Amino acid sequence: MRLTTLGDLPARIATGGFILHTGMQKWSADEQTAQSIHGMAAGAFPFLNAIPPERFIKLLSVAEIGTGAALLTPFVPSAVAGAALTGFSGGLVAMYARTPALRNPGSIWPNENGIAVAKDVWMLGIGLGFVLGGLSRSRCR
Repeated sequence: MRLTTLGDLPARIATGGFILHTGMQKWSADEQTAQSIHGMAAGAFPFLNAIPPERFIKLLSVAEIGTGAALLTPFVPSAVAGAALTGFSGGLVAMYARTPALRNPGSIWPNENGIAVAKDVWMLGIGLGFVLGGLSRSRCR
């Protein structure tokens, strides 16, 4: 498996840097921020109600830091980093899809409140591109 290609680097750096930064911000989130983010996530995925907001924000922070670090580390194969990005961003897109308050009534399109979450579809596309690129490169050998 090839580690990474030169063409993968711009998207890996852009998404990895962004996700790493947001994960580091969440690590030191205050109680109000933890409750707000937890509430939104638990609204879409009720099983998250069992996790206290302070613990949830730390777990989310670790997931973001790990995903960002994997994307920024060139010896992590793009397919592996892409799988992490796909899983992470897939959860965000699923949260968007399961939260009607983020969309225009009767539509998949975001309202003002949903734009910040709906944009995560780009990260999902990038992650899937890394995974599919890695699979196609390994089949060509």
